[in-house]
Amino acid sequence: MFYREAGDFKISYNQDNQTFPIRFDRYRYYAVMVFAFAVVPFIINDYWANAIMLPFLIYAIAAIGLNILTGYCGQVSLGTGGFMAVGAYACYKLMTAFPDVSMFIHVLLAGGITALVGVLFGLPSLRIKGFYLAVATLAAQFFLVWLFNRVPWFYNYSASGQINAPERDVFGIIITGPNAPAWATYLFCLVFLAFCALMARNLTRGTIGRKWMAIRDMDIAAEIIGVNPMKAKMTAFAVSSFFVGIAGALFFAVYLGAVEVGEVFNIQKSFLVLFMVIIGGLGSIFGSFAGAAFLVLLPVVLKVVGADMLGWPTDIVAHLQLVIVGALIILFLIMEPHGLAQLWRVAKEKLRLWPFPH
Repeated sequence: MFYREAGDFKISYNQDNQTFPIRFDRYRYYAVMVFAFAVVPFIINDYWANAIMLPFLIYAIAAIGLNILTGYCGQVSLGTGGFMAVGAYACYKLMTAFPDVSMFIHVLLAGGITALVGVLFGLPSLRIKGFYLAVATLAAQFFLVWLFNRVPWFYNYSASGQINAPERDVFGIIITGPNAPAWATYLFCLVFLAFCALMARNLTRGTIGRKWMAIRDMDIAAEIIGVNPMKAKMTAFAVSSFFVGIAGALFFAVYLGAVEVGEVFNIQKSFLVLFMVIIGGLGSIFGSFAGAAFLVLLPVVLKVVGADMLGWPTDIVAHLQLVIVGALIILFLIMEPHGLAQLWRVAKEKLRLWPFPH
């Protein structure tokens, strides 16, 4: 009843297989896109950009990348922070070596370099899986952070060991550095998020995505029916690392502007992105958005309610955030393994029948 499906007929296979088969869903999607691209840039300010919008957009890209690897292909990874560092340092080297090249090219090339590194560290997945693969990717996390700390070439022999994003513009509009306007940085990240989400959605619905899910569900049976496990796992690592590298490049160049790898891209960053995927929902593009939005908004809401309104000490509010996240992970893993995305699907099914009980 809520969706008004009466008269919403499909006259071809393409219409039946589209991402949003219900007309109401398509209109809602178009409305959200128009609002995001045409309305938000005119009302956003520095606080909303730096506290909410930029972290959400960048973490959503990283969550989509990890969800492809873990949710769709079933390969556990704890090295997301290290791969984000690869994207950040690759973008920094490209920005300083080729200052006249567009930032769009720099970010995409940083994602491509991260994809190559991801394939290299994904080779152990051909022989090991589960807990042992998680340990191998965890080793990649520590190795990459150590490498960027110990080799001065990566940070251009800076005395502090810190990398700083030089000021760059796109079509004459500054998007990096302290003088970049909030709406420009927001739109720049939004373009990449829309590109990554569309690419991920098409890949997961196609032949490559079906191979990933076959490997995830039962790799031996998938190999028997003709799926090449090496090709499927390596493509999953490559695509996942490509998205994570883009997120790392944007996190450094557009959001922070200055990075010290041991503090920004440590193991906590890997766990944060993993928690986004678990809470949002494994094997769901929408779940990546939901998990990123939840974990970005949670500290802001707790600060406003706990510290500002109720007057709680800031350390209590910070510890409360960890308690809430830990409790939610346990609840979702036990009661609803598919996370917020499954709750949203159930709610939509209820709305399709409302106000009738069945």
